[in-house]
Amino acid sequence: MKNIIKEVRESKQMSQEELSIQAGITRTFLSGIESNKRNPSVFIGVKLAMALGKTVEEIFLINK
Repeated sequence: MKNIIKEVRESKQMSQEELSIQAGITRTFLSGIESNKRNPSVFIGVKLAMALGKTVEEIFLINK
């Protein structure tokens, strides 16, 4: 599933470590999500969106 998590995270000047802590996941799992190699659960997707101040639809390009 295509996402723009990395772009949004970098625009907010957040490190992968900071975002992964806020989302309750490991930095390596976040890296896998950002590179589209891993798919998060709905729960993790919501936590990532909340930490980035976006909706799930915005960061995962749903209906785009």
